Amino acid sequence: MGMNAFQLLNGLTFAALLFIVASGFTLIFGLLRIVNLAHGALYLFGGYVGYTVAVKTGSFTLGAIAAMIAVALIGLALNQGLLRFVRGNDLRQVLLTLGVAFVLNDMALVIWGGDSFTVPIPDALKGGLTFFGIFYPKYRLFVLLVGVLVLIALYLLLFRTRLGALIRAGVDDAEMVEASGINIRRVFLATFVLGSALAGLGGMMGGAFLSLYPSADSEILVFSLAVVIIGGRGSLLGVAIGSLLVGLLNTVGQVMFPELAYFVIFGPMALLLAFRPLGLFGKAT
Repeated sequence: MGMNAFQLLNGLTFAALLFIVASGFTLIFGLLRIVNLAHGALYLFGGYVGYTVAVKTGSFTLGAIAAMIAVALIGLALNQGLLRFVRGNDLRQVLLTLGVAFVLNDMALVIWGGDSFTVPIPDALKGGLTFFGIFYPKYRLFVLLVGVLVLIALYLLLFRTRLGALIRAGVDDAEMVEASGINIRRVFLATFVLGSALAGLGGMMGGAFLSLYPSADSEILVFSLAVVIIGGRGSLLGVAIGSLLVGLLNTVGQVMFPELAYFVIFGPMALLLAFRPLGLFGKAT
């Protein structure tokens, strides 16, 4: 019973990390209609920046802020400097973001090398807590808490603010929003920057218990794609449910079927898409 509860918490904490990363991805994918294959590279680059700042300053909080700002600026440059030239062409957008991912990965390799790094955890989050007979790391519980807070913050943003109303309207009908006098490109830009900043935050959070290494970007991107495909693009509820499913299935797969860990995730995903091609909460555009 204790081991089952321990693995359940592992699945929930991993799901929280996936939600932080994939929520930004689904905002970009859902509103801008861009399959941003550089999202995983933004996650990894943000983790490296956060690690460097946290080591230099001794502050985890400053590291997280630096990671979000650095990746938000990269997202701003990507959106305004490159993606604006390929709007409306899905294939070019995919190839462009894939190329940007390669560039960011090479830059990270030059700056930080190929070694594995672990973001230092604050003293207050070291060790573990014992409850219901389970000893569990404090930091993983902190990641779960941050994931819940990000979910609440995004819900309030999307459903309780004017910007959120514009984002949701843009998801449904961008042309109508533009015709009503709203500069939809600014909304797109704000959404892209927000999604990028969430990738940076995810890199900082994940770097403390998943570590940072050259191939970490592709792994987190695969999981994020699975979350968005299962939940449906542009849906906050969808990405939350998708993160839970992927996080729990990944934990079950690693424990019970280690040689079939990816199949445990992508097998049910393929079956789901056979009946719901748009995902659980996706809507036709």
